Parts: sequence; structure tokens; C-alpha cells
Amino acid sequence: VYQDYLRGTPGAKEVEVDAYGKVKKVLARKDPIPGANLKLALDSELQQKAKEVLARKLLELKAKKGVVVALDPRNGEILALVSLPDYDNNLFLTPQKEALQQLLQDPDHPLFNRAISGTYPSGSTIKPVVASAALQEGIVDSQRTFLCKGELIVPNRYDPSVVYHYRDWKVHGIVDVRKAIAVSCNVFFYIVGGGYEGIRGLGAERLASYYRAFGLGQKTGIDLPKEATGLIPTPSWKQKAKGEPWYLGDTYHLAIGQGDLLVTPLQVAQFTMAIANGGTIYQPHLVRSIVQPNGKEKKLTFSHKKVPVKSEYLQIVREGMRQAVLSGTARQLKDLAITSAGKTGTAEDPTGSGKPHSWFTCFAPYENPQIVITVMIEHGGEGYEGAEPVAKEILAFWQKNLK
Repeated sequence: VYQDYLRGTPGAKEVEVDAYGKVKKVLARKDPIPGANLKLALDSELQQKAKEVLARKLLELKAKKGVVVALDPRNGEILALVSLPDYDNNLFLTPQKEALQQLLQDPDHPLFNRAISGTYPSGSTIKPVVASAALQEGIVDSQRTFLCKGELIVPNRYDPSVVYHYRDWKVHGIVDVRKAIAVSCNVFFYIVGGGYEGIRGLGAERLASYYRAFGLGQKTGIDLPKEATGLIPTPSWKQKAKGEPWYLGDTYHLAIGQGDLLVTPLQVAQFTMAIANGGTIYQPHLVRSIVQPNGKEKKLTFSHKKVPVKSEYLQIVREGMRQAVLSGTARQLKDLAITSAGKTGTAEDPTGSGKPHSWFTCFAPYENPQIVITVMIEHGGEGYEGAEPVAKEILAFWQKNLK
């Protein structure tokens, strides 16, 4: 991405030679101009710690693939970016045929950067975005409650004898928007996403619109190649891609981060950033500035945009994520010396192979966010058992070594 700055300008000499090719005279000379240096936002200690913690958890879970993304929600700077399995890029400096062959044929694809190119269902990490949209659109307010009996029972509108069951992971009782985020109540998000018994939901198109507004279905613009866009399914997309109509169940699945929705770990970190900082999506970036050979430093500027949600609604969502730490699915972070807010996610693998993908995304300190950490472990199981402990240990290290 920054090759034009790094390589500088080659030098040249115009020479006169004799019949034997021996230089007799230098006619003209153009001195080379050295390239610039890049100053990165990466925290090398945090990067190393994140890799170490993730690798240990993968070993414990007997999983092979995982990601950690840490960024600064105040400006989009990438503090750590880990994708495992990885590789030693010195192999390409002094290539060894056998080692390179093993690397290229490795079935776990260590050359693939899962942080920016891997696409997965988001699972429940998407629920803070859905809550933001439901509050902004007036589907619910901070006081509105629904009764969660552990499932939503929906009769077929053409044949009432046919009944569909949309299940939750447990009975949650009476929930408002904050508790729904904290305990990850599927029933609440089915209702605000797709509607139920006279309650108007967001619907597929409005869900898709807000997902796009929070940066899904498009590249974040990070200064690395091969970034994936992910996928936001819509009725028109499904008809075109699958030749099938869109059903209410598709909307319910979309509202809890399942079905055909695909996101990258970086995109999850990006929408967590917007919730943490009050509504701004900063372009994630690794390079902070360019330092010329003469020492002159040029700060780089990156784009940013606001999400279409009022700050008071984002505050309600933040309170729900804080409640998740205090009494909900993210309680493992409660005993840290730093205040935090987070959201677990458990995403079924669309291929149906193995355990679900484990997600966790969080920010800290809660009162004045300075870091977002997003963890994803392929086939890592429930969010609380795979990804959450990784984020907790990294956050504890960051807080202890905060400069």
C-alpha cells in the first residue's frame, strides 16, 4: 500500500565505455533518493501478548484458527491485528523450497489474513447495532419490555396448523432493550427485527440499511490489501442468488446475526468503535505517519463518518453492554481493574461442520473508551468459553501496561 513512499527514487549513471565495456568516463549522474519510513500505530507489546493469549486458547480448545483485533475508538488506529495460524515471512527472504512448499500446501491456509479477509456470521455481536436501529426508528424505547418464554411461536399465515418455532438459548422473562443486550435475548431481537403479533419490526430492508450505515457489506478501507466486503443478505439478493423468496424467518435470523449474513472481524471491531465513541466510524489504519529521510514527519489523514443514530440511543446501547459485564453474558470481565462493556456472540457455521464460531467484542474504559478488542475463534464454541477469556486477558495486560 505504501510502496511509493518506501522505495524512494533509484539513482542512475550515464557512462562512456570502450569496446571492451570498460567505463572510461561518467557523463552524468543522478543520485538515488532514499525511501521514507512508516510510523505504525501498532503496539508491539500488545500485538505479542494478543498472539500469545490467542495461541494458548486455540491449543486449549483444540481449535486452529482465530483472530484478535484491537483498535483505538478515538481515531481508528490499529493497536494489534492477529490472525492465526500465521507464518514467518523471512521464508520469502531466503526461500527454502521444502518449507515454502509446506506453507503453500498447509490446509489451514496460514497466508490467509482472517482478520480482514475471513467472513463469518456475526452471531449476537450484531445485537447492539439492531438495538441502535430499533431505538432510532421508534420500534422500542428504553422502557418497552417483551416477555421471553424461550422461543417465538409463529403460525404459518396461509396454514395456521403449521407452526414455526424460533428458539432462544434460555427463558429470560421480562426484558427491556438493556437487558436484552446484556443477556443476549434472541426473542427480543426477533421481535424488533421482524415484528410479532401486531408489533412492527424493522424488516429486512431497514436492517440492511443500518448494517450498511455501521460499515457492514463494504470494505473498511484499512491500509492492507485483500480486504473482504462480507455480505448483507436482502430479499432481492436472495431471489437473485438462490432463486427463492424471502421469508419472515430470514428476517429473524438476520436480526440475530445468523443466516446468510457475513462479516469480517475488523468490521465487528469497527461497529463496536462507533457504539463506544458515540457514533463515529473512523477508517481503521495501521500507519500513523510517514517520516522522510530528512526526519520531517507527515501525519496521515483518514476518513470518518457518523452513524445515523442519536447519541442518547447509543448511550442506552452502551448501558446494555455494560450490564452484560455486570450481570449478563460478559461477567468474566467484571473483576478486572478497568471498567468495560462487551457483547458475546455464538455463530453457527453455515456449512454445519463442527462447533459454532466464538465471538466477543468489548471496549474500555467504559466511561472514556480508549480501546476496542474483538476476538473470533473458528469453531471455538460459545462466545463466553472461547473468545471472551482471550479478550479479558488482553484487556488486563493493556490496562496494566497503559502508557
